[in-house]
Order: sequence, then C-alpha cells, then structure tokens
Amino acid sequence: MSSQRIKTFLEALCIHGEERYDLVQALREVVLALDDSITEEIKYGGLLFSAGKPFCGIFSYAKHVSLEFSEGAALPDPHRVLEGDGKFRRHIKLLSQEEIHSKHIPEYLAQAFKAAGTN
Repeated sequence: MSSQRIKTFLEALCIHGEERYDLVQALREVVLALDDSITEEIKYGGLLFSAGKPFCGIFSYAKHVSLEFSEGAALPDPHRVLEGDGKFRRHIKLLSQEEIHSKHIPEYLAQAFKAAGTN
C-alpha cells in the first residue's frame, strides 16, 4: 500500500482531534513493532494489518478507536477486554493511549499475530 495513501488517511484523522490521531498512531506503532513482515493498507475505512494474511485492523469511530481482530473469537481473553459476539471477529474499544497498556493491547496483538500463523 502506498505510504502516501496511509499518510493522507492519518492526516484526515486530525479532523477528529489530535488525541484521536495520537491514539491511532500509538496503536499502529505497537502493531508494526511485532514483526518486520507486517504490512498495512487502507481497507474497510481503516488500517488493515497483514503478515501473510490479515490479523487485525484499527478503525476510528466518532467516540472511540477500535482495534479489531479478524479471528478474535478464537483468542484467549484472560483480561476480559474483547467485545463482540459474532462467529469470528472481536474488538477492543479504546478512548486513550493509556488504555493500550491497561487493556493489555500488546499481549492481544501478539496472540492474534501468532494465531494467524505468521510467527
């Protein structure tokens, strides 16, 4: 995916405020730090991350940012932060950068990455 297209997408988030932009950027950094093989693209109105196959996405909504897991229903949820009751997907709603740690985001991302068969 074109880095210019991603840059334009991220700049558009500033319309919703600098906090929203900063939260998306912080999440993005955590995802991309998992492995050098991870790619990102704009899809479904958000950022979709793949390493062989898609494993998570970041989506900005009016009142929160959602970290969504393609195969989230299969992930262990020891901290009980996964939301949703569909057959496959689960998500974690975030309101601030502090929640990246309080909701154990790095742990869930590592699990999703591993479950996707990418590591």
